[in-house]
Amino acid sequence: MSTIFENDNNADHTELNLPTLPSMSRRTWLKGVGALTGLALTVGASGVVRAATSDEIKKYGGDAMPGGLVDDTLAFVSIGSDGIVTIVAHRSEMGQGVRTSLPMVVADELEADWSKVKVVQALGLEEKYGNQNTDGSRSMRHSFEPMRRVGAAARQMLEIAAAQQWNVKPDEVRASKHEVVHTRSGRRLGYGALADAAAKITPPAAKDLRLKKPAEFRYIGKESTRGIDFKNIVTGNTHYGIDTRLPGMLYAVIARPLVMGGKVTSFDASAALKVPGVIQVVELKSSPAPAGFHPLGGIAVVASNTWAAMKGREALKITWDDGKHASYNSVEYKKTLQEAARKPAKVVRNNGDTMSTLSKSSRRMEAEYYLPHIAHATMEPPAATAQVSNGKCEVWACVQAPQATREIIATHLKLKPEDVTVHVTLLGGGFGRKSKPDFAAEAALLSQAMKGVPVKVTWTREDDIHNDYFHTVSVERLEVSLDTAGRPTAWLHRTAAPTIASIFAEGAKGEQPFELGMSAVNIPFTIPNFRVEAPEVEAHTRIGWFRSVSNIPHVFAIQSFVAELAAAAKRDHRDYLLDLIGPSRKINPRDMADEWNYGESPERYPLDTGRMRKTITLATEKAGWGRKLAKGHGLGLAVSYSFVTYVAVVIEAVVNAKGELSVPRVDIAVDCGPQINPDRIRSQLEGACIMGLSLALTGEITFKDGRAEQGNFHEYEVMRSMDAPREIRVHFVKHDFDVPLGGVGEPATPPIAPALCNAIFAATGKRIRDLPLRNQLQAKTS
Repeated sequence: MSTIFENDNNADHTELNLPTLPSMSRRTWLKGVGALTGLALTVGASGVVRAATSDEIKKYGGDAMPGGLVDDTLAFVSIGSDGIVTIVAHRSEMGQGVRTSLPMVVADELEADWSKVKVVQALGLEEKYGNQNTDGSRSMRHSFEPMRRVGAAARQMLEIAAAQQWNVKPDEVRASKHEVVHTRSGRRLGYGALADAAAKITPPAAKDLRLKKPAEFRYIGKESTRGIDFKNIVTGNTHYGIDTRLPGMLYAVIARPLVMGGKVTSFDASAALKVPGVIQVVELKSSPAPAGFHPLGGIAVVASNTWAAMKGREALKITWDDGKHASYNSVEYKKTLQEAARKPAKVVRNNGDTMSTLSKSSRRMEAEYYLPHIAHATMEPPAATAQVSNGKCEVWACVQAPQATREIIATHLKLKPEDVTVHVTLLGGGFGRKSKPDFAAEAALLSQAMKGVPVKVTWTREDDIHNDYFHTVSVERLEVSLDTAGRPTAWLHRTAAPTIASIFAEGAKGEQPFELGMSAVNIPFTIPNFRVEAPEVEAHTRIGWFRSVSNIPHVFAIQSFVAELAAAAKRDHRDYLLDLIGPSRKINPRDMADEWNYGESPERYPLDTGRMRKTITLATEKAGWGRKLAKGHGLGLAVSYSFVTYVAVVIEAVVNAKGELSVPRVDIAVDCGPQINPDRIRSQLEGACIMGLSLALTGEITFKDGRAEQGNFHEYEVMRSMDAPREIRVHFVKHDFDVPLGGVGEPATPPIAPALCNAIFAATGKRIRDLPLRNQLQAKTS
């Protein structure tokens, strides 16, 4: 419920009843996830993750997503009499270029002149546009073919309209460069002149479409297409979530519980109500665990401007009940994870007889790796504006999941989802944080409490970091037995980390199949005895997906350990890694205990070791692997397969006599299938490189007394430009649509940290097993 305190002599107490939020038992969650062979996370009404139905299990890719795929030309394309082609972008733009890339695919098949194309953002309207969730590195992977069909259908409608006007056969006309041409007479009509007639024609069925051949593409796969938003972004003429302005709008900030599950016991708003500009103080009741994407609750200060709201919040006197997670402490929890990783646990992959082979071996190696919690820290913190009136709600927000936003808000306001309109703004970064629309629900509740006045909720940087859905913390323990040549005969990996499932199912412990399918179980090494175990450890803070999710800790540990094994065997790291991967072959992910496979068909998307090997070869060749380096210089290598894309990275690291680190060059080889928009792919890989380095060097959230100890960038540091690599070189493995599309936004993040640490070892002989790096080099050289 919400309790309101107005800024007048007689405080008005009004209560709004909130719905009881549905919960899932641990057993229900585990049973559901364990049964999935397609998409593991299906977010339904109220943000609850549900198990797939038997029908959904048979589907893969975009067809398995809520809302599915839509290729309705009339939903996505309109043409004005002036010839301007308006294309709807149905995915959220957060810097990855999707507002350019998807419309560009439509424009190419449409034979549209890009200079005459206008892009508009879709409302959150899953029933019209299909699935709109912008996460999982799947926007282009899932939407490429539907958007081609949208463009091709529009092109053929224009051709039919021209043929009817000229009274000729449709096969005598062809669309080209924003015109339709009669091939025999040379007559031409522009798209504007044909727009009205074409709009009356029934779009052709998919079986009747004439899709372009790759050689005919004008924009797809080319470097010349300019980003649709670039000019507006650099000139400040854009609309991010934080930019929303509405007539009569009020502004709010919220004092939220700093401990997961915390609640307000009592509060005194008298001082806050005296702050100039403060209008009301509203209590938002906490959401019962597991809270999913629902608001944390707390005390909101509503004011005439954001600064007044912030000062009013500072004046609040609140007594908190921190609840059962108040003792969460990162130092102690690391010990808990280490203890869990050092004893037998739930077996999640088992080939051969690993334990017997290990026990009988006289040659063994083992290592433990630690990665802390990390925060998303998007450039634009969460922000949303909502207005509730006449039984409807309208919200403007920087969200990655418009449909989940509609459903969460509808649940809290007791509305039908169709009575909630979601305007998706530009996002100043997302990385998975803005898939969770708790902040949009806060704005809607406050507008309701303020009797329909529009309210903007702004999260400060401290709010953003203190109350994030943090990337998980983990200890990764690896043990092997070795033959006389230093090659593993048995492999044991124990991965101890709290699970994302904990925000949806009370008591969910340990990594779930979809997390384990991120580079823990699906490792293609030619080792006869291979075993992976997942200890069941409890979560004590909100855990959420982060750019590349569980691939980050798994790849860091495995690729670092492989480098250690190569060094112990006195072999070249690249050669040793290629030997472990073995010959080129296509592996069904299910044969590696991976039933998830990023929601994709195991037949269409097998793990192809030939493609993995090629990225390693390409990256090392371009980086000059084996070249003579000066003292203090080293090259490090790592490879990963994530979001059905293969990425290999070589980093050159330099460590001087003082232990100071610099990175002069990074080479990244990527096989994501055909490159639809090479410029945007390159940019995303460069960004992933910077992010990966930042996480490796300084990324760390620690907890004490249940609270995150970091609050802003002086404590949670991100990489500065002066520390960035001087060169980042991206190399594409070329394809001509002979393989399906892979993801791009996330796959380059995981191999960065291990490549860096392997380069540091090559330069100094020092191993880094705990992240972040921070001052470990200085400490070891002093």
